[in-house]
Amino acid sequence: MKGKRLSAWAIACPIFACPALAWAQGVTLYGNFDQYIGHIRSSNGAHITGLNDGALLRSRLGVRGTEALGDGMELKFNLEAGLNADSGSAADGKRLFDRQAWIGIATKAGEWRAGRQNTEIFLIGNAIDYTDRTTFGSVINNFGVPSRFDNDISYRSPRIGGASVVLHYALPENGAANQTPRGNRALVQFAVDYTREQWRFGYAGLQASPNDVTATVREKIRYHNVYANYRYGKGTLYAVFVRTNNATANANGNTAGSILSNVASPDNHFAGTDRNAGRYYNMWQLSADYRIAANLRVGALYGVIRDTSGGDAGARGASIGGFYDLSRRTLLYGIAARMKNAPNAGFRFGGSGAPSANLAGDDVNGRRLTGLQAGVVHKF
Repeated sequence: MKGKRLSAWAIACPIFACPALAWAQGVTLYGNFDQYIGHIRSSNGAHITGLNDGALLRSRLGVRGTEALGDGMELKFNLEAGLNADSGSAADGKRLFDRQAWIGIATKAGEWRAGRQNTEIFLIGNAIDYTDRTTFGSVINNFGVPSRFDNDISYRSPRIGGASVVLHYALPENGAANQTPRGNRALVQFAVDYTREQWRFGYAGLQASPNDVTATVREKIRYHNVYANYRYGKGTLYAVFVRTNNATANANGNTAGSILSNVASPDNHFAGTDRNAGRYYNMWQLSADYRIAANLRVGALYGVIRDTSGGDAGARGASIGGFYDLSRRTLLYGIAARMKNAPNAGFRFGGSGAPSANLAGDDVNGRRLTGLQAGVVHKF
């Protein structure tokens, strides 16, 4: 996203407590609005229509900045708050900067960051499918994607020979880390991305451990994502495979919940009491897009979620979509999607933010769902 440089001390300093005008001039204020009309219909006849926030990009307001330190080094920071643009409320009422809050040092040998950060699984969304993996139309997104965690220390290597590596280590920061025989373990991530000419390949994954105090189920939560892209002129082919055990039942559906919070628990752990941690899912998607004109792109997708435990809790789906650049900063989009839950599954349509108007319970468990989205994204 491109932002506008702050040039007025009166704007920057009251909001972000800038100590001096010279510092404020190195700060960029940015954000976006993403609102859409969403309609969801179940095969049992239930349906709902709503004005929702965040099909492609959750509405947000952010500030970022850099300071040159000399010898090729830079200090960097990013603070980002999510918004519900349809209501004006904060996306997370417990956090001011719920999306990102980190500071880092960039050097010739790579970049170090510390704070609340996006996961690499989240950041590779544009390599997963034609939707950027965030709309009704992405089957993998309907499973739920680990997005960001607290107390996270990361290293990002420079790209060498087309390849780059990223490591994350999110500290547990609770009493069990030191007061129990095993101690809580850090949440770790690893990612590698390789780009050469028309090709892009990569892997992004994480592993989280249960809370050592409460755990009766010792299974770790894992999320492995392998992807490949091929750019063929006016479009891109996408293929992705995911294996994870991060799904459970809740009041919204048989498989509508995540065992590990997708946006961070207080200590990056989960209770370790859910036997669904032993159920693994294999997911794959194939999709493609094509640019009909300079400002018009279309795409299609087919994907499958397979319950490898034999519990008949998988799903399959397909979608088509279009994206029209109304201007350099404004995008119009439309998505039509179908998804069929297996008898014991209850997956629901998602987005960059969960739809505020969605079906649940018997309207999704074992049902066939149809979803339509039409919206606008404006970046500033």
